[in-house]
Amino acid sequence: MLTVRMQGENTTVAQLPEEIDYDTAALVGAQCEDLIRQGCATLVLDASRLVYLDSSGVSMLIALSRILDDRDGSLRLAAFNAHYRHVWRLLGLDTLLPVYPTADAALKAPAAQAGGGVGPLVPGHRMG
Repeated sequence: MLTVRMQGENTTVAQLPEEIDYDTAALVGAQCEDLIRQGCATLVLDASRLVYLDSSGVSMLIALSRILDDRDGSLRLAAFNAHYRHVWRLLGLDTLLPVYPTADAALKAPAAQAGGGVGPLVPGHRMG
């Protein structure tokens, strides 16, 4: 389900699957929690292949963010498509968990922007 693309000492970049729904959210969440237990403090989830995300997936992402926040870590979401960037913003989740345009941008983001609810949804882009 989750594909680890890069794993460092305390940073991991993982590719989310195409669909995260009621049937898959728990498995993806468990895989992420395993990475956290292994010492991952900064988890970048690349959503570039994601085509379906339901409320179970959103809840799982928020739970992961809280787990990492409790460990002084951060969850960074990257590469949501335009639809999910818009939904994320409409729900007000961009203030809780910003979305970066690419995994590379998420990796390079200052620690204050990641997981802290500060920072742009997509720098320079307005949602209409």
